[in-house]
Amino acid sequence: MEGMSEREYSAHSGLSRGAIQKARKAGRLVVYSDGSIDAAASDMRRAEMTDPDQQRRSTGGDSGFSGPADSSSYLKARTALTVYQAQERQLAIQKKKGTLVDRARAETLVFRLARQERDVWVTWPTRVAALMAAQLSAEMENASA
Repeated sequence: MEGMSEREYSAHSGLSRGAIQKARKAGRLVVYSDGSIDAAASDMRRAEMTDPDQQRRSTGGDSGFSGPADSSSYLKARTALTVYQAQERQLAIQKKKGTLVDRARAETLVFRLARQERDVWVTWPTRVAALMAAQLSAEMENASA
């Protein structure tokens, strides 16, 4: 026997025997002619062909990770992508429900309302001045009479 048995390679890699059998069927392991497993070559092939996130899950944490990539940056990128996709879906749902407001349109409407309010306050003295003067002159006439 030139290499390791499935049980020996399972202990070596930290994976279950079932995972080793699946990897063998999928061609992720290098096997000698006698059916034994070439550990070094199989480790390299598994690292090249397996998603780092999948390797991390199968080993149960950071200690069993044997991939060439930096797993923390991969996981951060994957997390960022997942968060972005969730936010994008949430915006699409809000848009369909009609609860999402178009910012440019809202700013235009608020600006128009503020302009109308300003114009009402600016023209108020000229509109009320005549009424106040008439009322004041009426009171003066009543007081002198």
